[in-house]
Amino acid sequence: MITKLEELIPAVQAKGKKRLVAAYANDAHTIEAVHDAVRLNIVEATLIGDIPTIKSVCAEHQIDPRDFSLIQEDTDVKCVSLAIKMINDGMADILMKGLVSTDKYMKGILAKEGGLVPPKSTLSHVTVLEMEAYHKLLTVTDVAVIPHPDLDQKVALTRYVIKVAQSLGIKTPKVALIAPTEQMLPKMEACVDAAIISKMADRKQITGAIIDGPLALDVAIDKETADIKKLTSPVDGDADCLVFPNIESANVFFKTSTKLLHAKLAAMVMGAKVPCVLTSRGDTKESKLYSIALAALTAK
Repeated sequence: MITKLEELIPAVQAKGKKRLVAAYANDAHTIEAVHDAVRLNIVEATLIGDIPTIKSVCAEHQIDPRDFSLIQEDTDVKCVSLAIKMINDGMADILMKGLVSTDKYMKGILAKEGGLVPPKSTLSHVTVLEMEAYHKLLTVTDVAVIPHPDLDQKVALTRYVIKVAQSLGIKTPKVALIAPTEQMLPKMEACVDAAIISKMADRKQITGAIIDGPLALDVAIDKETADIKKLTSPVDGDADCLVFPNIESANVFFKTSTKLLHAKLAAMVMGAKVPCVLTSRGDTKESKLYSIALAALTAK
């Protein structure tokens, strides 16, 4: 079982390397992270962007540009389009965002003509967090893609975090469906949806995990709080996965974890034809490397 994000690297090495294409890969963090992934033998990489800029960044950071396949393209939108075409043509297994904004990246993925989303599929951003304040890795969703998921989308999000947790070696992950309270309040959508999904799990409509909700965040991750509240749950204080009711709560949790608690992270978009690495343009090369490794681990 993977207990630290750095352990993603040997797990991917054992599985075998994948083919990655990075769109608008003109920035140092992307180039350095992809280069590390190449040298660690977890991917073969194609960088699409302005080749003189890429070579200049490589020279500045003592990187041999011959370690990549380079494709010249001037604009960020065209880079995304070409990278997605490579995926659709079977030439790459993983898509990665370089120095392109998230909205342009996602627009290319979601395009009805030539995009990467199968019919009726739900896209979701899944993040794995490692922090000293918690005793294990936490897989959380959705911090970046779906503003207000409906019940069907929450079911999809739940299945995605189960899949990621299982790829980390957790045979039966514990999933907490987060709401403002662990009480069943019929007028609160988060509570109602969580209760429905929990019952679906009880009836084996969702399998592969122990699922409970609604659960407030404190009881999901802190056993002492659950004991004080006299809550008995198979998940309390020991959640592997957190499914948030909306993007506001998930994004605030994510940024609190990374900026105040200095959590390490790996992040990607699921639901497309292939894993799509999605980190902030300002994220560190370490975060981008771990995200590449997570995508490679889950790629077919």
